[in-house]
Amino acid sequence: MTDTPARLLNLLSLLQTPREWPGTELAERLEVSTRTIRRDVDRLRELGYPVEATMGSVGGYRLVAGKALPPLLLDDEEAVAIAVGLRAAAGSAVDGIEEASLRALTKLEQVLPSRLRYRVGALGSAVVTMTGGGPRVEPSALTALAGAIANHECVRFAYRAGDGAETRRHAEPQRLVASGRRWYLVAWDLARDDWRIFRADRLTDVTATGARAAPRVLPAADAAQFVASKLRNMWPTVPAVVDFEAPADVLRAKLGQAPGEVDALPDGTSRWRVDADRIDWMAARLLMLDLPFRVRSPAALIDRLRTFGERASRATE
Repeated sequence: MTDTPARLLNLLSLLQTPREWPGTELAERLEVSTRTIRRDVDRLRELGYPVEATMGSVGGYRLVAGKALPPLLLDDEEAVAIAVGLRAAAGSAVDGIEEASLRALTKLEQVLPSRLRYRVGALGSAVVTMTGGGPRVEPSALTALAGAIANHECVRFAYRAGDGAETRRHAEPQRLVASGRRWYLVAWDLARDDWRIFRADRLTDVTATGARAAPRVLPAADAAQFVASKLRNMWPTVPAVVDFEAPADVLRAKLGQAPGEVDALPDGTSRWRVDADRIDWMAARLLMLDLPFRVRSPAALIDRLRTFGERASRATE
C-alpha cells in the first residue's frame, strides 16, 4: 500500500478496534514493513491521535482516550447502525437527549456516502417513533448512577414514591434497567437492608458518596429479570380458565406471544389457563380474539364480561 493517506486511514481504522495490535500484525495487514508502521504511528500522533505503544515480545499499539474525540472511521454497517440508534434516541424517555441526538444525526448524514445516505433516509421515512406520554428521566441522574455503578460507589438521592411521599435514600446501585419508556434503578437500600427498584424519573439530587459499595448477588438471574418479577408482584394475578370452541393450534395462533398454557380437549376444543393481572384487560382480550368461548373461572371475569355485554347492548339500541 503505497498511498500514505489511505494507509494512515486504514491503520487508524484498525487501531480503533478495542485491542492491542502487534507491529508485525499491522505490517502484515497493510503490506508494509514494521519501520513504516512506526513512522505512520508517529504521523497519527502528530495529528492528535493518542496512540500508545508497549514494548516487549507481546507489545504493540493501541488507541487510548485523549483530551478530544478524534474522527471515527466506520464501516457501512456501523454507520447505518449508529444512524438508526440516533433516530431512535430522538424519541427517547431521557429528557433533553432528543436535540443532541438530532444534531449528531445531522452531522453523520452530512458525511455519509450517497449509498448509505439513501439506506438511512429510506429507513427514516418508513419508521415513525411514538413520542410523548411517558415519564421523562434527567440525563444527569442516569450518568451519575451509571458512574457510581461502574465505580462501585454508594449513592444518596431524593425519591418520590407513587403516592407522592418523598424520602432520602442511601443505596448501593447495582444496575440500570430500561423497560419501554421507563428506566429502573436496581439497588441495595442500606437503610432497609434489602433490594429495591426505583423509578429513575422519580430520582433527584443523585450524589455519589465515594464510599465503596459491597459486592452483592442479586436474587435473580439478572437485573432485568429481577425488575420484571418485582413489577409482577405489584399487581396480584388471578388464575383464569377459559374454554374455546376452536382447536388448540388455532387458539395458539390467535394468542401469539400471550402468556399462559393452551391445552387441547378431547372434543376438539381447547382450554386456556393464564394468570390475569387485570380483569378488565382479560375481558377485552377475550372479546378481541374473535372466537366463541366460555369462562370457567374466575367469577369476577364473568361479571366483567356481563357488564361489557350490557354496555355494548345499550350502545347499539
